[in-house]
Amino acid sequence: RVQLVESGGGSVQAGGSLRLSCKASGYTFFHYCMGWFRQAPEKEREGVATIDRFRRASYAESVQGRFTISRDNAEDTLYLQMNNLKPEDTAVYFCAARGNVSCRVSDRFADWGQGTQVTVSS
Repeated sequence: RVQLVESGGGSVQAGGSLRLSCKASGYTFFHYCMGWFRQAPEKEREGVATIDRFRRASYAESVQGRFTISRDNAEDTLYLQMNNLKPEDTAVYFCAARGNVSCRVSDRFADWGQGTQVTVSS
């Protein structure tokens, strides 16, 4: 199994930007489907974005055009560039990994990081 550690969260004003990072170790990062998820207080966890081994990315409608997911295989790191942040983006953000071909936010992800807090103030 892969170990995942998120970083880069913090507090930002609406309209600002943050870049989240997820460092992977353990099993081979290159072959994994990777994703970002978030969970706001008292709400269910929701998928934000995924990127597969072929670098095909998908996004939730709520972040389309504002967020960009990417991966650096040499550094075994997953990124989420978040621009034009909105208060509704406030949540704990988790990175996750799965070893299967399918790479959708609705898929089951086996490995999870501990999360990093993102707070967007109006």
